[in-house]
Amino acid sequence: RKVKAAVVFAAGFAEMGDPAQQRACVDLVRRLRRDVAVKVLATHLADDPSSLARFQREARAVAALSHPNIVALFDVGSQGQTHYVVTELLEGETLRARLSPSPLPENETLRIANAIADGLAAAHAKGIIHRDLKPENVFLTSADVVKILDFGLASMQQTYAGIDTAIQTAALTEPGVLMGTIGYTSPEQLAGRPLTTATDVYA
Repeated sequence: RKVKAAVVFAAGFAEMGDPAQQRACVDLVRRLRRDVAVKVLATHLADDPSSLARFQREARAVAALSHPNIVALFDVGSQGQTHYVVTELLEGETLRARLSPSPLPENETLRIANAIADGLAAAHAKGIIHRDLKPENVFLTSADVVKILDFGLASMQQTYAGIDTAIQTAALTEPGVLMGTIGYTSPEQLAGRPLTTATDVYA
């Protein structure tokens, strides 16, 4: 059968104008032979340390996790100047979109909340704090499976593949710079204090 692929751009880019990126994505889909979403860092951001660091941090966080309520990672790497992350292809809508028409029934609210809590518990058990949990980063598939997305701001407190991610995360968080989204940011996050898993529970 033909496989389906969706290309998602980091930093909100919606077009793939770079032929090298086009070729890289086609090669990936052919190699994996499965329905996938390919998240690509725009070429002009590849030399920006903060953009590249966030992109790589998300890949490391998701790679450390395997849970039905967290988007699954299939591949990560670079081809030339194209940096990519390949995840499962999700079809459905964000929690934000589901909330837009009207409030959710109580039983549906509890089901989604429990699934988010299960996914977060798995991340927290690995020493990973999401730090940007919000309705836009929770996805409801067409089969009504809840998936947590976008670990680009995650704080990782363990070492993976020989990389001290806790040190790297600290270096990427500058004093006076808010990490997260106002409205879903915990008081300690706003104050720039050390974070615990409670910051995700607050969100």
